[in-house]
Amino acid sequence: MLEVPKLRPARPLLKTALSARVLHHDREMALTTLFFEDGELRVPLIDYPASSGVTIRIDARDVSIALSRPMDVSITNRLPGEIAELSYLTPPYVKVTFNLGKTRLHALVTSESVERLALAPGLRAWVMIKAVAISGHELKPDRAPRPRPWPLDRKTSPTKP
Repeated sequence: MLEVPKLRPARPLLKTALSARVLHHDREMALTTLFFEDGELRVPLIDYPASSGVTIRIDARDVSIALSRPMDVSITNRLPGEIAELSYLTPPYVKVTFNLGKTRLHALVTSESVERLALAPGLRAWVMIKAVAISGHELKPDRAPRPRPWPLDRKTSPTKP
């Protein structure tokens, strides 16, 4: 008897691209801190000078979800957000779209995770992204967001006579 191999569903390739700016490098830890519109991300050391613009590509399969603020985890990048949409793909996959503020970020989870965590649009949750999972490519510096200056960096207005 001829056996027909069972086909597994192909895992969808879903990525989020973000414009970011290099804030600083931590050479001792071999990490770079990037600023994007809704926060900061730590990534493996990149070879761009501070204030350079980069595009970050985050694969949805590298994004995890937590219902409460993650504390004792090895994942460096943890951002609060709200679930904007659930898209049921070929089983068992579900695309969870998060609204982080100005940014929409995708996570790829199983339908079992959606059920177990009772994920639904409007639910506040945390997205977690491993630093080692983020890759970057050069972007024109004028397209990357600039961080808001700290009060000491702001020019003071002249005093009134």
